[in-house]
Amino acid sequence: NERSTPMKLTKPAKMEQYIRAFAGAFILITLLLSMFSCWWLLLTAFVGANLLQSAFTGICPLENILTKFGIPKE
Repeated sequence: NERSTPMKLTKPAKMEQYIRAFAGAFILITLLLSMFSCWWLLLTAFVGANLLQSAFTGICPLENILTKFGIPKE
């Protein structure tokens, strides 16, 4: 019988993966918090607007922050 082994990461995650994970988590968290106050939706809109502008300009503030923390771009 072959036993299945847990998946192992062979190389570190890329910057784009960190940005997507952060944005997705932030949007989900703020949507949940909006059940208590609709003002949280402003932060959700900010994340969405920032993703949209970074798609056109290539400028992403989160990328600069993650680079300072030592996350490699490639």
